[in-house]
Amino acid sequence: MTLMEILSGKSVIVGLKGQTKREILEELVDALEVGDKITDRDKVLEAVLYREEIMSTGVGHGIAIPHGKSEYATSVGGVLGIKSEGINFDSLDDKKTYIFFLLVSPVDVSGPHIKALARISRVLKGEDFRQRLIDIRDREEALAIIESEDEKY
Repeated sequence: MTLMEILSGKSVIVGLKGQTKREILEELVDALEVGDKITDRDKVLEAVLYREEIMSTGVGHGIAIPHGKSEYATSVGGVLGIKSEGINFDSLDDKKTYIFFLLVSPVDVSGPHIKALARISRVLKGEDFRQRLIDIRDREEALAIIESEDEKY
């Protein structure tokens, strides 16, 4: 599974507007189109927020990978969001978070969910790649960079 299989042009947000963790999560979930990957926006958001209560998905190095499983997710779906000025996301390293990769999956889909999380983590581990994402100014450029990086793995 590649990141491009999880993402679409509409699920890449350059210039997130949210100023708080919850606002960012709402903005990311809103990018998942009801009827495509999810059937109920509020229930999917609830699953993501619940997972965030267990432990912050701000993994450090400017990255957060919020995720959740919901019976209202019809397939594995993702949204990439970039906030170039960063926000406090309760990251494990107590630093600002700039790159947000939301992943949602149906409750009964464990293998693909775990593989997608591993893929996201692997692709985002490169410092140069992360900085290029933070500096991105439009969706098309973000998709091109992600596709190029995705091919390396």
